[in-house]
Amino acid sequence: YTPVLKERDAEGQWRRVPWELAGQSYDADWRVFARSAADSKGPMTQFLVALDILAAAGVQTGFNLKVIVDTEEEKGSPNLAATVREHAELLAADMLLIFDGPPHASNGPTVSFGARGIAQVTLTAYGPRVPQHSGHYGNFIPNPVFHLSRILASLKDAQGRVMLPGFYDGITLDAATRNYLAAVPDDEAAILATNGLARSEAVAPTLQQALQFPSLNVRGLAAAWVGDEARTIIPATATAEIDIRLVKESDPRRLIGLLRQHIVELGFYVSDGEPAEGERSEHFPIVSFASSVSYAAFRSDFDAAPGRLARRGMRHLFGEEPILIRTMGGSIPISPFVETLAVPAAIVPTVNIDNNQHSPNENLRLGNFVEGIAILVSILSQPAAEP
Repeated sequence: YTPVLKERDAEGQWRRVPWELAGQSYDADWRVFARSAADSKGPMTQFLVALDILAAAGVQTGFNLKVIVDTEEEKGSPNLAATVREHAELLAADMLLIFDGPPHASNGPTVSFGARGIAQVTLTAYGPRVPQHSGHYGNFIPNPVFHLSRILASLKDAQGRVMLPGFYDGITLDAATRNYLAAVPDDEAAILATNGLARSEAVAPTLQQALQFPSLNVRGLAAAWVGDEARTIIPATATAEIDIRLVKESDPRRLIGLLRQHIVELGFYVSDGEPAEGERSEHFPIVSFASSVSYAAFRSDFDAAPGRLARRGMRHLFGEEPILIRTMGGSIPISPFVETLAVPAAIVPTVNIDNNQHSPNENLRLGNFVEGIAILVSILSQPAAEP
């Protein structure tokens, strides 16, 4: 849709600001509302403007730059891994910096050293070939919703921990790592209050520790109809969409295999697609299982080159050490670079926290846009080697 500039009025409601005013005045709280304004047209533009500023000032960077713009990230970057493999020699580098996303919730300058990967699983339980009247066939024809519910209810305990044996294997947090995680200024009480919740899940004692483990989430459910469209039928199918967030220690295929094996052990016949007639007549209950891996997790050491460079730039600009995030909760397609090019990476967030990325009313606050440019100028003007 057409990008618009907006400001809040005295009642806190958004109102449009004519674009011609942007060339005459400036308000840091004005926002550009547009599809991909913050993710990632904003960071792309910030980077290009930072290069223009350095060029105009006659500042030569202390290193060569190779610029990669990924415009397919929301589709899972389907062509990125193959492109990196094909052009590995051209893309060879000593470090990788990613300009993406918002800073820590405290709004302090932030550097992230890793991101979780993501895999997807679609489960569909099968009932009658077509929906059937619940009065005529209730107590006789099985309802697939209950089959699917039995699977989903078995995946986590009452405290929110995944019950698949081995799901959390291979993950240890030593004392130094726990100290880094404890230094992140999370306001967990505020997060719970904002979301209207009395408590969190109990995978780990804190939010930052919880992000170091893989997660299993039901991201969507579908069966029959609800609300004004509800009808008294036994549905033909019930479907759950699951995402598995991955950490560096997680082999995505192993975790997917654990889930599939668990469903088999519950007594289900697992099909790779919609079951054929022979399967329907011979097996019960039946669930189809389709999986894919978008990209793996990555994580670099705190003392790796890109992190040191970003931290120097942040200290130069803000006069203080940035917040250090070991692994951010979201997923970005960086693992193809880290794995194929054997290059360390770090993430520098440059947009506002409340940007609504991937959602309606995505926006970019002008104050954050300008600050992001300053961050990039400061980082890119640092010497390549430690002073």
